[in-house]
Amino acid sequence: MQKIMKRILTTVPAVLVAGMLVLAPSAMAQERDATDRAAFARGAKAWSENCGRCHNFRAAKELNDEEWHVSVTHMRVRANIPGDVAKDIIAFLQATN
Repeated sequence: MQKIMKRILTTVPAVLVAGMLVLAPSAMAQERDATDRAAFARGAKAWSENCGRCHNFRAAKELNDEEWHVSVTHMRVRANIPGDVAKDIIAFLQATN
């Protein structure tokens, strides 16, 4: 009986840890996906509200990811756009180019 209990006590934690390793990435991916979708939606709104005040809208494909990052960072300073809003705008533009 003691051998069986010992085997159970050593096997169960290993099975639980293995299960957590399998499930954790998918849970993290789902959380990241939800965060990405939220940032995309906020970025689309912020882009239309902030950038559209002074600029004609450009197609997102006109610039690559790095160019959008540079452009939005530059405009963040010039237009006094908060950092979290600028990150959302970048996420939106990079996802649509």
